Amino acid sequence: MIIKSSDQVSRATLLKRFPIPRNFGVASESRIERGKAWPAPDGATRTKIFEIYRYNPDSGENPRLDTFDVDLDDCGPMVLDALIWIKNKVDSTLTFRRSCREGICGSCSMNIDGTNWLACTRFISDLATPATIYPLANLRIVKDLVPDLTHLFAQYAAIEPWLKTKTTEPERERLQSARERRKIDGYYECILCFCCTSGCPSHWWNGDRFFGPAVLLQAWRWLTDSRDEAKEERLDNLEDPFRLYRCHTILNCTRTCPKGLNPGKAIAEIKKMMIERRS
Repeated sequence: MIIKSSDQVSRATLLKRFPIPRNFGVASESRIERGKAWPAPDGATRTKIFEIYRYNPDSGENPRLDTFDVDLDDCGPMVLDALIWIKNKVDSTLTFRRSCREGICGSCSMNIDGTNWLACTRFISDLATPATIYPLANLRIVKDLVPDLTHLFAQYAAIEPWLKTKTTEPERERLQSARERRKIDGYYECILCFCCTSGCPSHWWNGDRFFGPAVLLQAWRWLTDSRDEAKEERLDNLEDPFRLYRCHTILNCTRTCPKGLNPGKAIAEIKKMMIERRS
């Protein structure tokens, strides 16, 4: 089956983390150790165990997995609610990003039970026991569940994600037909949570040069916008053995997009446009 949306994929996964053999050559300081265990509050009757990745680069200590027993009767239904409960009532040093709580800002993206998703839109009831929470993979960790997105936003800036025109500016807005407007549906909704890029093996291998699915989906959003007048310039910017063509259609990006978008299709459309302009 060709996956067209993450809605087609079960949120449950059998393999939560890739096991690495001890002789694989990974530095000893990268190995995750067993951390603290925090019991449930006295009198709690309905609880859920969370194993959460903890890492502070400034401490010089190895990453660890802390275990928290969360009182479900004292917190909301979402994973983000559980994290806020832990930070407020158990361990104030737990660090994570969050903002809108509505699946719009993309701040709380993380690896939840082996799948990249938004903590604010993932129900606790959908998780395994114990539930596992890790930061997005393949990114330098600032602290705990906070990855460094500097490189990814630099790649995003490289596609110049704004409307570029050459004709005289109209007195009012630049108009589109309803049909032209529909062409950007499924692309403008991207919230730059980078769940897709973090889950892309091609970006793991060539992240320094391959733009990755989130950035390329955004690139297609401008290429397909009828108001934009820099199509050739944008295609020239992407015409590179690595920036675009390191995509091997693995489609992890489409499987893990919490907004149900299809970055794989966007990348295929860019490649198709590249071929059409050569012919």
